[in-house]
Amino acid sequence: MMNDLKTMNRAADNIRILAVSMVEKANSGHPGGAMGGADFINVLFSEYLVYDPDDATWAGRDRFYLDPGHMSPMLYATLALQGKYTIDELKNFRQWDSPTTGHPERDVTRGIENTSGPLGQGHTFAAGAAVAEKFLEAKLGKTMMQHKIYAYISDGGIQEEISQGTGRLAGALGLNNLIMFYDSNDIQLSTDCDAVTQEDTAMKYQSWGWNVLTINGNDVTEIRQALDSALTEQHRPTLIIGKTTMGKGALKADGSSYERNVKTHGAPLGGDAYTKTVLHLGGNLDNPFEIFQEVQALYDKRQDELREIVAQRHAEEKAWAEKNPELSAQMQDWFSGNAPQIDWSKVEQKPGQATRAASSVCLSVLAEQVPNMVCSSADLSNSDKTDGFLKKTQSMVKGDFSGAFFQAGVSELTMTCMCIGMYLHGGVIPACGTFFVFSDYQKPAIRLAALMEVPIKFIWSHDAFRVGEDGPTHEPVEQEAQIRLMEKLKNHHGKDSVRVFRPADVEETTVCWQMAMENMDTPTALILSRQAIESLPEGNNYQEACKGAYIVAGSDEQYDVILLASGSEVSTLVAGAKLLRNDNVKTRIVSVPSEGLFRRQSKEYQESILPKDAKIFGLTAGLPVTLQGLVGANGKVFGLESFGYSAPYKVLDEKLGFTAENVYKQVKEYLSE
Repeated sequence: MMNDLKTMNRAADNIRILAVSMVEKANSGHPGGAMGGADFINVLFSEYLVYDPDDATWAGRDRFYLDPGHMSPMLYATLALQGKYTIDELKNFRQWDSPTTGHPERDVTRGIENTSGPLGQGHTFAAGAAVAEKFLEAKLGKTMMQHKIYAYISDGGIQEEISQGTGRLAGALGLNNLIMFYDSNDIQLSTDCDAVTQEDTAMKYQSWGWNVLTINGNDVTEIRQALDSALTEQHRPTLIIGKTTMGKGALKADGSSYERNVKTHGAPLGGDAYTKTVLHLGGNLDNPFEIFQEVQALYDKRQDELREIVAQRHAEEKAWAEKNPELSAQMQDWFSGNAPQIDWSKVEQKPGQATRAASSVCLSVLAEQVPNMVCSSADLSNSDKTDGFLKKTQSMVKGDFSGAFFQAGVSELTMTCMCIGMYLHGGVIPACGTFFVFSDYQKPAIRLAALMEVPIKFIWSHDAFRVGEDGPTHEPVEQEAQIRLMEKLKNHHGKDSVRVFRPADVEETTVCWQMAMENMDTPTALILSRQAIESLPEGNNYQEACKGAYIVAGSDEQYDVILLASGSEVSTLVAGAKLLRNDNVKTRIVSVPSEGLFRRQSKEYQESILPKDAKIFGLTAGLPVTLQGLVGANGKVFGLESFGYSAPYKVLDEKLGFTAENVYKQVKEYLSE
């Protein structure tokens, strides 16, 4: 039974008052959008969203993903009505050590499913979560996976290019479990939307295969009708275009309307405008953070209803678990956040292969042993070698999510965000591949994955100028330095925000993949070669790679110089060392697949590998700065200082100086300085 309209409108106004009061007290924030969206979020949270009031992490819950993170006051205010935030926490909006941060940061126990801020990514997480729900439903059945994924997007999110990829893929896959509300208020931070947008948004989404409904987004009855329609949709994702009023209910200091005004987007209403607005909305200036009695009663009633709904669901889930004990144990393991158990002895590498080929071998084993793993590629599976995974499964398609390969097409950022969304949903371990140079397209999502501590696996092949004939557009030079900065940047738990590995040969690739799968705390990146790489000397202890840097077999006990590199360049150093030894120069060769991991080791270990007083020479196919921190102030790095060139890679090795002969020359010059 639906609630009366008077109470529903009162609740929406309560959310509006709380939102503007939070912004006013903080003296910063975005009140206008929150005021316009209050009606939709109130209807959704007080009448439709299914969750367990006593277990926020319940796997069967509906999920809500906010795309415009600047509308956090709206979300915090609504969650306060559920009891997930206190009034004191609302009053502490945007302050040091407060859970009510300026843009929401993931905290499932408080109802925050995703960190949001950069527009476009939030609704893409939702689309990924919808894929995860379909994927898990195919494995576990409808009893355990029957929930809906709700997304909230704004004009700015619709404009972000990522929305095209998300709209295309959600439509192509027929994600009928995805319901997105588009807060269409036609106002942006600095302009009206019509200054930059002249498209028919409804037609655009219809062309992608969406069910599109256009409503008055401030009208309770129309919101309900749209949600009812969306819930019965069997084949398509639903977009509800809610025409809303920016700053709904806001008044200026003189009592005139402050609605539909750009100025309400990103600044407090201020002074008399604030007081006039609070009074206009029925608030109490002596206590603007009040939750109205009838509104609290509305949300309490919903929690009682939910307890009945959820009790029935839990009973069904218990019966299912008793009937399917193995599947139930598997599901518990998948949602535990623990690393999967993998028999790495099944990995059999052929020496002298490209590390992308070695990665393919690992992926083949993972496809067989990790049933909740999903692998993706941005239309490069046969080149980045994620097809090692694909060959052991099949692609997800509309109506059939039994496969574990997610085809994203040419859309690196969309792919990454959807894979992140799969993890945010729970129960899925995602990996995604492309060429390393195109990690540039992924960077905004890598950053959010790092902030949320999502253990996604990034697979980047074609790691250097040895891409060759494709030329400088496809040859990464500065990318390794860029991504390794994320090893130096700590997350809020003090861990390296991203773990980065660039393996030196096929066997080191296996160890790096092992570490990647064991890392369930942060994203992991694997940087892999296009070309074949000579294996490291016989007897090399590859497990030492688990320390981030180690001494390669065949190194001299008493050395004159340490030669240091990651990836392909380690084998070049091995070849150069032979020439140096012929000249009575003794060498220690150090492989550094992960500087971040190496810096996590004891000072004693670091000193044992790279003594402070040692002469250290580094070789990198990237910028010299990539290794500068490892060789130290008195060391030398030979690397690239320009973009690459188009030519066969062996020619480029010669022309750019990545040969044994040049290693010999550079080291001799260094030692004579």
